[in-house]
Amino acid sequence: MAWVRLKRNARRWSALPALLEGAPLPVVAVAGVGLVMLGALIITRPLTSIALLGVYVGISAMVSGAAELATHPSASRWRRFYAALWMLAGVGILVFLERSLDILPRLLAALLILGGLASLGEVMAGRRITERILAAAWGVSQIVFGILALAWPDVTVLVVAVVFGIRTITLGATLLVRSIRSNTPGRSRPAPEAVLAAAPHRRAQILLAGGRILLSLLLLSVSAAGWALNDWLEDGAPVIDAFYDPPEEVPAAHGRLIRMDDFAGEVPPGAEVWRILYTTRDALGRPAVASGLVIAPTESRPGARPVIAWNHGTTGVARGCAPSLRDASATRWAIPALDQAIERGWVVVASDYSGQGAPGVFPYLIGRGEARSSLDAVLAAREIPGLALLPDVVAWGHSQGGHAALWMSQIAADYAPDLEVLGTAVLAPAAEPLELAEEVGASRANALLTVLVSWVLVPYADTYPDVRLDRYIAPGSRAIVREMTQRCPTEPGVIVSVVTALGVSEDRPLFASDLTAGPLGERLAANAATGPWDAPLLIAWGDADEVIPPRLQERFVHRLCAEGESVRWVVYRGYGHLQTLLPGSRFLPVLVNWTRARLLGEDAPIDDCSRLG
Repeated sequence: MAWVRLKRNARRWSALPALLEGAPLPVVAVAGVGLVMLGALIITRPLTSIALLGVYVGISAMVSGAAELATHPSASRWRRFYAALWMLAGVGILVFLERSLDILPRLLAALLILGGLASLGEVMAGRRITERILAAAWGVSQIVFGILALAWPDVTVLVVAVVFGIRTITLGATLLVRSIRSNTPGRSRPAPEAVLAAAPHRRAQILLAGGRILLSLLLLSVSAAGWALNDWLEDGAPVIDAFYDPPEEVPAAHGRLIRMDDFAGEVPPGAEVWRILYTTRDALGRPAVASGLVIAPTESRPGARPVIAWNHGTTGVARGCAPSLRDASATRWAIPALDQAIERGWVVVASDYSGQGAPGVFPYLIGRGEARSSLDAVLAAREIPGLALLPDVVAWGHSQGGHAALWMSQIAADYAPDLEVLGTAVLAPAAEPLELAEEVGASRANALLTVLVSWVLVPYADTYPDVRLDRYIAPGSRAIVREMTQRCPTEPGVIVSVVTALGVSEDRPLFASDLTAGPLGERLAANAATGPWDAPLLIAWGDADEVIPPRLQERFVHRLCAEGESVRWVVYRGYGHLQTLLPGSRFLPVLVNWTRARLLGEDAPIDDCSRLG
C-alpha cells in the first residue's frame, strides 16, 4: 500500500508519466529528450522562452489543480477551493497569455500564500506527528516565499524559470532512464509491492519519519535565509519621510517654497544646510513638486549672495534616490569645490529634480523637466527667511546634471526671467541623449548597461504617450524593467537588478536592438542640448571616461564652436567619469576661478574654439 501512495503522489505532481504509461518506448524516449531540451531552454534563456514558460506554467497549474481534486476526492472545502484556484489561474494564464506574463510574479505569489494557508489548515489532518511537522514547514515556507515574490517580482520570474526548468529536465531524464531500462534485454524489475514488502516495516517507518524531519528543517532553513536576505536588502533602502509628501493645496505658481527643514546629514564646515520642498513644472508643463538642498555660508556678510545651481549626476530614477535623502550629499565628495564656494560666500542650491524625493515622474535626460526643477529650486530658495540672494546664477552639473545645467541656461530667460544665468560649467555632460543611446546600442550589452537603459526608457515612456514600453522590451518583461527603476545604485537592492540583468540571454536581450528607432529615438533627439546660450560655457571631461565616450564630448565641442558659442574646454588625461568632480581634481581650481570671473564680470572668458582651427 505504501507503494500505491507514493505512486499517487507522483501522479499528483506530474500528469505526464501517467499519460505515457502505456505509450511505446520510442515515444517515451522522444518525450524525455524533448523535455530535457525544453527545460534547458527555459533555464538558459528565460526571456527568449518566457512565452513558453507562461504556457508551461498555465498547463502545470491546471494539471496540479485537477490532480489535487482527483487524488483527494473527500478533501476539505478549503483544499477543494485551493485546487479550483490553481485550475482557474492556469486557464487565466493561457487565455490572457501576453498580459499574464507581466503579472506572473504576483499571481504565483498569491498562489503560494494560499497554498501555504491550505497546508497549515491540513496540519491537524496528519495521522503522524512528522506528517504534521512537514505540513507546517511546507505551509510556512510557501507563505514566506509568496511574500518574497511580491517584494522582488523581477527576480521571481527568473526563479520560476529555473524551478520549472529543473522540474522539466528531471521529468525528461526520468522518462529517458525508464525507456532505456525497459529496452534492456534480459532486464526485469521486481514488482514495487514486493520490494516494499521485503523491507522491514519498522525501519521503513523510521526512514520516512527521519526524511520528513530533515525536509522540514531544510524548508525552514531556506525560508529563514531568504527572509534574512530580504531584510538586509530592504534595510539598505532609503527611507522617504513625510517631509517629501506635498500638502493637499500647494501654490499655483512655480518656484514657490512649500516648506523647509534642517538637513539631518553631514553639514560642511562654515555652512548651514536646509532641505526644501517647492513647486515646479514637469517636462510637459504640468504642475509638479520637487525637493532639494540649500547650502549657505554661516559667515555674516553685507548684501545679497550669488547662487551656484548644482545639478547632480545619475543617482537612479526612483523617489528614494534623491540626493537630499543621503547623509553625504552636502559634502565636497558630492558637490565639486563646495568648500571653496562656501569660503567665497556663494550659496549652493542643489535640486533633486521632480520625481526624486517628492512624488512624480523623474525627468531622466529630459531637458525641460530637469531644467525647470533646477531653476525653480533657486526661485524657491529666495523665499527662505533671512537668506538674501542675488539674481546672479552660475549653473554647474555633472553627467546627467551636465545635461540639466545646459538646458537650465538654455531656457532660463523664458522660464525664469527674474534670474540671470551668467555661465554654465559642465563636467562630462550627457549633452546629446540620442548619440549616447546609439553608443550604448553599439556596445556589448552587460548587466549595468541593462539597468541604465531601463532608467532611461521608463521615464521616457511615463512622460511621453507615444513612447510605449512594449515596443522596446522583450515580451513579458515589463515587470523586470519596472522593478529595475525602483532601486538606487547606493542601496543593496540594486544587486537584485544586476542579478536579473545577468539572467538575460545574450542572444535575446531584454531590450530591442535599436533603442533609437521610432518615437523613443525622436524624443531622445529632441532632448539634446542645442542652445543657443547667452552666457559662456565651460566643459571638462576625462579621456578615460568609461561611461560617456570622450569622442562624444569632442563632437559636442566642435558643434558648439561651429555655431559661434563661447566655449572653454579642458580634457584631463587618465581621468574617468567621476574624477573631474572629486576632491584633488585638477579641474576644481579652474572651475572656481572661471565661476568667480563670471560672477564678478572681471574679464572676458577664454574661448578655446580657436584651438580647433
